[in-house]
Amino acid sequence: MSPVTHFLTGWVLATAAGLERRERALVTVAAVIPDIDGLGIVPELLTRHSHHPLLWFSQYHHVLHTLLFAIVISVSAAVVAKHKLTAALMAFVAFHLHLLEDLAGSRGPDGFNWPIPYLHPFTSRWDWTWQGQWQLNAWPNIALTTGLLCVTVWFATVRGYSPVDIFSQQADKPVVSVLQRRTRLVRG
Repeated sequence: MSPVTHFLTGWVLATAAGLERRERALVTVAAVIPDIDGLGIVPELLTRHSHHPLLWFSQYHHVLHTLLFAIVISVSAAVVAKHKLTAALMAFVAFHLHLLEDLAGSRGPDGFNWPIPYLHPFTSRWDWTWQGQWQLNAWPNIALTTGLLCVTVWFATVRGYSPVDIFSQQADKPVVSVLQRRTRLVRG
């Protein structure tokens, strides 16, 4: 799925759980971080017509979609967080929601179903795949992202902070103000 969908999933989960700003940021990052290996697309595209193309995306995307990396991210969240156990558990859940979303909706345009190498590097016996996996641009992905955006706007208007708050509380204030004014207009 789209990193935007993963980001919104993490933020909505953390906000629904009533986490503080730092923990919301950690859980949101945990929901997106498995796709850090997707940055391999840049060298792959830059070298695709060379004699020695770097197939870093094709060969290594999803290599961090593992239980081991989930544990590393969860422990890292606990180290940084004020509420250590809560942050670690929520980061673990957010990471696994990412895996579930990818399992459901990450099929490429060529029909390739991205497997999740859950127990990598220890064994490949339990790679996750689902034959019903829908394409990245399929309507269920669009519907999920749209639903998450709606929940995000609702949380922002009710709680007084949006995902922008993770990056800058100062920049978040006008965003929330606009959302609150717009939703009042819609409600009448």
